[in-house]
Amino acid sequence: MAHGDLSRRDNQQLAVASATMGPWKTAAGVGAVVGGAALGVEVITGHWSLDILAGPVGWALFFFFLVGTVGGRLRPDAGDRRIRRWAAEHPWQSAMPAAGLLLVLNTLAQTFLGDASLIGAFLVSLLPAGLLLAVAGVAGSVKEARKKG
Repeated sequence: MAHGDLSRRDNQQLAVASATMGPWKTAAGVGAVVGGAALGVEVITGHWSLDILAGPVGWALFFFFLVGTVGGRLRPDAGDRRIRRWAAEHPWQSAMPAAGLLLVLNTLAQTFLGDASLIGAFLVSLLPAGLLLAVAGVAGSVKEARKKG
């Protein structure tokens, strides 16, 4: 399945389908543990404010998407063979849905649970979304390069 053989819409649908291949139950557990630990640190250090939940929710979302996305790239038995092959050939494009969803959800969490404005929350959320995209893209690229080499 060459990139030129598919329309833009088909590529977008394959990217979303490849995002479903991750170990999302495990990712939810990891996100809950990390978010709970971050909340515990906030409570223990005594930084009580209205935005006490914004940081831990951001950490939980980041680790949820990190484990789910990268885990889907590294699992050999995940999902349909054709979708796995497409995701292996397009590691950066297949990481975009998770990074975009992290950007949106983290922006909303920082806006509604924190004291940031919408623009400020968006700018703060660019870093974890970009980091997720970079880690998932590199993991997919390295896996594909090792398979070819």
